[in-house]
Amino acid sequence: MINNTTELYRLEQVSKSYAGPSEKIRILENIDLSIQQGESIAIVGASGSGKSTLLHILGSLDNPSSGKVYFQGKDLNMLSSNEQASIRNKNIGFVFQFHHLLPEFNTLENVAMQALIGGMNINKAKALAKEALELVGLEHRLTHNVTTLSGGERQRAAIARAILLKPKVLLADEPTGNLDIETGGHIAKLLLKLNEKIGMTLIVVTHNQELAVLMQRHLEMKSRRLI
Repeated sequence: MINNTTELYRLEQVSKSYAGPSEKIRILENIDLSIQQGESIAIVGASGSGKSTLLHILGSLDNPSSGKVYFQGKDLNMLSSNEQASIRNKNIGFVFQFHHLLPEFNTLENVAMQALIGGMNINKAKALAKEALELVGLEHRLTHNVTTLSGGERQRAAIARAILLKPKVLLADEPTGNLDIETGGHIAKLLLKLNEKIGMTLIVVTHNQELAVLMQRHLEMKSRRLI
């Protein structure tokens, strides 16, 4: 849900390539993109088309080979790695196809972990984790070991972890790719609820057309470009 016309991201002529054995491997070419606060966007395309690379650049997990990436008006390329990490930690949440939960901890502890590592008081971190788990419908699983959760519940816990610090944007890379159709549908509805209820910008890379059509805007990666 777009709450206003505040521009969150602007990409100008963004390209990405890697050194290959004999020549550069081009992944992205001349990407121009503007994303407003509160939008929900699906990025679709064939495997290897550059979708995940684009998401990593949006998340400041990777830098472009050329071009400009602005987040809230700041040129990320001009910032140090520590400054980029600070913006990422405060403003961007990530959800991946695999949940990466730690099996030796319970659900609440897994969700609170990020804040604890960042130095937050344990009581505040657990309170935020409880709030996030309530938002995703897992308030009844707080003290359960994550190995006892279903696949859908584990992905909900991963989403709770991603929204713990109330980021401005949630980047999701194939969030339903490891789930059955019914469970994937529940996760899709949850992501949209967070977008609509909290106003969190949602950018999803997906092969799931049922998920993609629910988004306000659809972008397709083809031949290293957005079309």
